[in-house]
Amino acid sequence: MKQIEVVAAIIRKGDKIFATQRGYGDWKDWWEFPGGKIEPGEAPEDALKREIREELATEIKVEDLLTKVEYDYPHFHLIMHCYLCSIKSGQLSLLEHEDARWLKNDELDNVKWLPADVKVVERLKEDKWNNVTESRKTQ
Repeated sequence: MKQIEVVAAIIRKGDKIFATQRGYGDWKDWWEFPGGKIEPGEAPEDALKREIREELATEIKVEDLLTKVEYDYPHFHLIMHCYLCSIKSGQLSLLEHEDARWLKNDELDNVKWLPADVKVVERLKEDKWNNVTESRKTQ
């Protein structure tokens, strides 16, 4: 089975997480965390910065690795590195996505997530990302 390695940005603002809705392909209208494929020889953090510039015209700060998800879609095996991020500059312009929302932890189930992203949502609902934020403030 073909293997695809990608990165995803868990962009935070206060107590909200940024989610995007796909506007194309087999999974059109499903929700995901923005990001994309890692190019050969590219570090995951650099790939994530590039993808967010391309998709959302925004500069981000890549912070901590939240989780790594592996998921078997019908035609490929996905490896997704998910990083907590914050906005450095830009307005999160939707250049590729159909829609976007800022969701609080208790609103994460309000959208239809891509199967691999469901694993990330489960991790976020554990509320441990909030603890990472707090521990970083005290360092």
